[in-house]
Amino acid sequence: MTRLMLKYKNEIAPALKSELQIGNVYGVPKLDKIVINAGVGRVLQNNPKGLEAVTAALAKITGQKPVITRAKKAISGFKIREGQTVGLVVTLRGKRMYDFLDKLVNIVMPRTRDFRGLSRSGFDHSGNYNLGLREHMVFPEIGETGPEGSFGFQITIATTAKNDNDGYALLKKFNFPFKD
Repeated sequence: MTRLMLKYKNEIAPALKSELQIGNVYGVPKLDKIVINAGVGRVLQNNPKGLEAVTAALAKITGQKPVITRAKKAISGFKIREGQTVGLVVTLRGKRMYDFLDKLVNIVMPRTRDFRGLSRSGFDHSGNYNLGLREHMVFPEIGETGPEGSFGFQITIATTAKNDNDGYALLKKFNFPFKD
């Protein structure tokens, strides 16, 4: 078990049970999955072979190979054709999810330029939290010799919380740096 899994089991779950006044331990909110989405439209416009570099970088960051997503239908306003590659997605569960969350909170957030805390407006009224990173270079696996150019991605942290307050309490126990 990872350090964060043990912390959840031994410290966070009992604290949330008493704080949120939940009778059953199985009703305590927990992390379900983390989904990372990266759009590769700009990367492919500038460099057609950039997809391999972005795929390799995302695989290094997450520890898992990303799945290529393709356009379901053509949209002429965005110059997208049906079947064209538009992004990459990675879904993390279990040990990799907790490892990624630990790295995100303790290493990546402090390294982000002009970081002043996460907004509470990233919750989706179901207890899940969404945040975006503008550049992937803040991850320690990439270092200085990453692929040409920088790409950003969206991170969705899905929880079993019933509402935003329960999700906020859970993520706050994981030391998420929210603005006060």
